Amino acid sequence: MRGTFSIFLAEALILPTGLITAVFLARYLGPSGYGLFALCSSLVLWIEWLSSSALANATIKFVGEASDWKSVGSTLLRIQLAVAISVAALLWAAAPLLSRMLGEPILTNYLRLFAMDIPIFCAASANRNILAGLGAYTHRAWVTVARWTTRLVLIVSFVVAGLSVNGAILGSIGASIIELGVSLFFVRPSLFLRSSMPLRELWSIAAPLFVSAMSLRFFRLDLFALKVLGGTAAQAGFYSAAFNLSTPPALLSISLSPPLISTLSRLMKDGHPSEAKEIASAALSTVFWLLPFGAVAAGASRGIVELVFGQDFLTAAPIFALLIFAAIALHGVNVSIAILTASNHPMWSLNLTAPMVPVALLGHILLIPLLGGLGAALVTTFVASLSAVISVLTVYWKLGLTPSFRKALNSIIVSVFAYSVTLLLPVSGPVLILELLGIGGLVILGLLALRDFTPRELALLRSAVSGPGDSRTRQGSR
Repeated sequence: MRGTFSIFLAEALILPTGLITAVFLARYLGPSGYGLFALCSSLVLWIEWLSSSALANATIKFVGEASDWKSVGSTLLRIQLAVAISVAALLWAAAPLLSRMLGEPILTNYLRLFAMDIPIFCAASANRNILAGLGAYTHRAWVTVARWTTRLVLIVSFVVAGLSVNGAILGSIGASIIELGVSLFFVRPSLFLRSSMPLRELWSIAAPLFVSAMSLRFFRLDLFALKVLGGTAAQAGFYSAAFNLSTPPALLSISLSPPLISTLSRLMKDGHPSEAKEIASAALSTVFWLLPFGAVAAGASRGIVELVFGQDFLTAAPIFALLIFAAIALHGVNVSIAILTASNHPMWSLNLTAPMVPVALLGHILLIPLLGGLGAALVTTFVASLSAVISVLTVYWKLGLTPSFRKALNSIIVSVFAYSVTLLLPVSGPVLILELLGIGGLVILGLLALRDFTPRELALLRSAVSGPGDSRTRQGSR
């Protein structure tokens, strides 16, 4: 819990810095210019996360269990760099083809410039995963802080200097360089240490996780599906704006998964399955706790979009109202994958995510020509929600836990109440922030009144802020 809390605080910087950056670019470049950057950055980010996700959970698990983490980390870093360099070269070569597919020839130069970011980002990501496996959560958090703060400063500086979309790309690359430098300071890895780690065991875990990660990345190509199936650059800008507003649940997934895998792997290895089950159950509860806050955001979607992006982007409001629930559902999928990985069930991660891609693709083909961005959001939300329900029930089944139907019912009751109150009290402008805080407080009171939090869960939440987040003794003993 402390690890999740420290990482979340760092990742939460994307909310002010990311939104400020998005608003600045949207207003400075306009819907079309912002849409071009959104297409380019979304594609590269998708490739980066896909490349780094191939070994992310496996790195945390193996480093967390290893007695000689430096040699294990060195092997995993070499593999990660080899993958990243190969993918960057492939993107550089395929940039003209991708640009023609998207109907925007100017994207060729943007994509080739952005390809430089891939090896840098993936090397920094590998170091972050090593820190998570060691339990050095505070150090991992500082790496993230370095990225988000410098990204805002560099992007704004380069764009204001007149570099337009190229400036935004150069700012992103500069932030990755800073992130890599900070991560190297904490990890101090060596690329030349040999490890006795069995590669067959590594790939038995990494391979299904890689395909699972690839499925999730392909699933989130809804923005590109919108563009390929006839959407304009402006429509892509609206959809990207809605997507950016729906990121908070993803931040929780990013924050929770590394310490969850590391802690559960350690408990399983040390012979403490009951404690592992207790922590896994508490992690799954976060899905139900997020749902009412998603209902509040959906009810106030129009006011939120207008406050952040301005009236020109109001078309994004109904899209955001759907995508916030898709983000919560994907949080449930990611938490389930983390638990299954730590519990030595990586194949189930693949089984749960692989069907999402063909179902979503079929839905996009049917609905995007009819409804545009709203159709893409409907498909994404439906498929993500269905996968989340199946994933959570699978974890309960594999760990021998009783499904928390009471929590699900409490969540639905409070969500309906919160959504209704938000619709009945429409406000706009800065006053909206106060309304969201007030209704958010009512959500917490409602969950408490329904006794949704168990005494153990309350104790775990209190422990998140009661002490340091790093496993310093463990790391130092190595």
